[in-house]
Amino acid sequence: MNSFLFCSCGRRGRLLRNAQESIGDKCRIVATDNNATAPALAFASKEYVVPRIDAPDYIDTVINICKDNNVRAITTLIDPEIEVLSRNRDRFLEAGVLPLCPADDITARCCFDKYEMFKYCKSKGIPTPLTFHDWDEFVKAIEDGEIGFPVFMKPICGSGSVGAHKVYTMEQAKSDWFSGEHDYIIQELMAGGDCDADVYVDAISHKAVAAFSKRKIEIRIGGASKTISYKDPKLFAFIEKIALAFKFCGPLDMDFFIRDGEYLLSEVNPRFGGAYLHAYGAGVDFFPLIWNNMNGIENESIIGQYDDDILMLMYDDVVIRRKSELVNDNFSLI
Repeated sequence: MNSFLFCSCGRRGRLLRNAQESIGDKCRIVATDNNATAPALAFASKEYVVPRIDAPDYIDTVINICKDNNVRAITTLIDPEIEVLSRNRDRFLEAGVLPLCPADDITARCCFDKYEMFKYCKSKGIPTPLTFHDWDEFVKAIEDGEIGFPVFMKPICGSGSVGAHKVYTMEQAKSDWFSGEHDYIIQELMAGGDCDADVYVDAISHKAVAAFSKRKIEIRIGGASKTISYKDPKLFAFIEKIALAFKFCGPLDMDFFIRDGEYLLSEVNPRFGGAYLHAYGAGVDFFPLIWNNMNGIENESIIGQYDDDILMLMYDDVVIRRKSELVNDNFSLI
């Protein structure tokens, strides 16, 4: 039986349960983490504890797991590992494994560097918020009236909203910029609302073939905890345009701003978003699309095939396991 590998599965147990429900009868779900107590490991058909993603033997370890389990596709659930998989894309392809990560250098670079994303989008005519990565250019833009306070600052390569904040004065902007805490970018503040979309880009055609859009009702640290689905053909067309400008491969989490009824691309995370559970629950199932791609089958578009006004309401859950059921007991008490 072929397998699908989730790397760095962490707390994403419900996602692995969804994968098992969807394709588990024809595909083994394998998972890795660097900690045997990662809750999501409990929902895998086969689980492995591996070195940290920055360890010298990490990729060799993962490729050996792929070979031992007939893995045909691989993804990661954490942002730092996307770059690791992308950088080693050819090694996985040589081993017969489809890596669900950016498929060329410019796409990978744009996903990891928000200023590179801004410049590339601008060159391709993709609307995106005005962004600066040079202090003097920002000051000149303020003086010329091109941008005004408040503005938004965030790390150029950050994730999970770490370091992102509003700035109301030049004094605060200068203090934060030169603090050395992060390598910042400065963006115009978008106050017209936002939305996001779970998107699947076919690994063969590199076209968007599934998209599920939603608006936020409630946000907790790290992402949305309550969302509601909606459909807008204008957004779907924008998503298709974005996909054609890059070379994505597999699941994406796209974030958008809305201004005067028009969409602007905020950022793209080339992995399963934390709220993809909403899309799956509403019937937008990416796992058969992955199954098709890992078997060389190009997917047809199912964009927009879901209902408006379906809500996702996150709640707490736990995993209960015996210590003897863990891969190892290399954990410490506090």
